[in-house]
Amino acid sequence: MVRLARALAFTVPPAEVLVVVLLLSGVSLPTPVLVAAELAVAAVIVLEATTAWRLYRAERRAGLGRRAAAAAVWHHLVPAPARRALEFEAKGAMSVLLWLLRRRDRVPPGATALPYAREQWPMLLVVVGVLAVEGAVADVLLAVFDAATAIRVVVFVLHVYTIWLTLVVGASCTVRPHVVTGEVLRVRYGVFLDLTVPRSLITAVRLAHRYDEPRAVGVEGDRLAVAVGSRTNVVVELAEPVTVVRPLGSRAEVTEIRFFTAEPGRAVAALSAGKTRSDA
Repeated sequence: MVRLARALAFTVPPAEVLVVVLLLSGVSLPTPVLVAAELAVAAVIVLEATTAWRLYRAERRAGLGRRAAAAAVWHHLVPAPARRALEFEAKGAMSVLLWLLRRRDRVPPGATALPYAREQWPMLLVVVGVLAVEGAVADVLLAVFDAATAIRVVVFVLHVYTIWLTLVVGASCTVRPHVVTGEVLRVRYGVFLDLTVPRSLITAVRLAHRYDEPRAVGVEGDRLAVAVGSRTNVVVELAEPVTVVRPLGSRAEVTEIRFFTAEPGRAVAALSAGKTRSDA
């Protein structure tokens, strides 16, 4: 039943959205189609609620508290990639707020913050400008060809949402720098990666400039690369593997970490010191 509930949850709502867009666009749908669509939505709601309640009761009988049982139901019904996407949305909105307030996320007093976002902001702003112009041109063309209002609204919303996502990337990378404390190194990439490495596992740290990293967050063998503009400039070697959770939820064991920071010399000094410097 859980698999069926998951499958229907990801197929019926998009179909309902399609029906609504068609109606707003002036398309006349047969009454049986409309009735079937609404019955399908109602059936999915009942199925989801029933499945969630059964899972919740089972978790409560197993001894979990209310909040833990609700969290378990959430994990049962929603696949990991979907959960992570929703978490990205929530953390992204919080990142924009912190960015506007000029605050940083979880940089404790006395820690060394290693920024990396400054290098990517010019490109992100170019993307925002292109998307804004593209959206305006698309709306003018749709108006010239007398497209339905619903279609123009959908195109407009998609452009605004894409601009929002671009700003989220920049804001989240700005407020979530890499962090070095006396105990750990945290390597981050916005809301998409947060890896905590005990400093006791670090055997070597050095400057090493690379300009050919294929992805912002990539794992090759036992090596993790966290790049900005295809660049990394600090390499950290570990005595034991650590588990990295990739943006979509898959896991890998790594013993070497390459990352980019705007202050590589400061990163090496902070990681090499017996204790972290105070962040200026």
